[in-house]
Amino acid sequence: MMIFEDRQEAGRLLAEKLEKFRDEHPVILALPRGGLSVGLEIAKALDAPLDVVLVRKIGMPGHKELAAGAIVDGDEPELVLNEEIVRLYNIPARYLEDRKKQQLAEIERRRKLYLEGRPPLSVEGKTAIIVDDGIATGSTMRAAVHAIKRRKPKRVVVAVPIAPAETIKKLTQEADEVVCLDTEVVPENRTCC
Repeated sequence: MMIFEDRQEAGRLLAEKLEKFRDEHPVILALPRGGLSVGLEIAKALDAPLDVVLVRKIGMPGHKELAAGAIVDGDEPELVLNEEIVRLYNIPARYLEDRKKQQLAEIERRRKLYLEGRPPLSVEGKTAIIVDDGIATGSTMRAAVHAIKRRKPKRVVVAVPIAPAETIKKLTQEADEVVCLDTEVVPENRTCC
């Protein structure tokens, strides 16, 4: 497993792999909180604007870190479920709806905190690079990819320092490209640093 000194180092290493997108004038979209430190380094290295994608995980009952799905902000907030987890653990629809409402309230709180009333940056016709500090099941990132695709970018690239190989394989079916520095097995609540 690759060990990073901190999220900034992980961001700088990812930026090297993303250099090929510099001439496309990408928009870097970070998932708060951990993804912001990583995304900031990428944005600085590529001289690209940085924005946030507000996504909240919906953990399964009794095990909040295992994602049953995720909700993502937007004109039409979108719930992306991890159907395998929902089915395997027989998670009730009422539970998911209650958690969706809670997480939408948290997204609204974070929107005020991070965006201070500013609208999201446009990604229409541009390369959107979605960044986080690590992925486990991929539900949160999948939700982000779905939401960003609705905003009509030219291309969607996912960039993370660490994620399980199986999750990366699934994400390559949804994003145009996935850049990951390490595909070792990731403990459930482990991020890069």
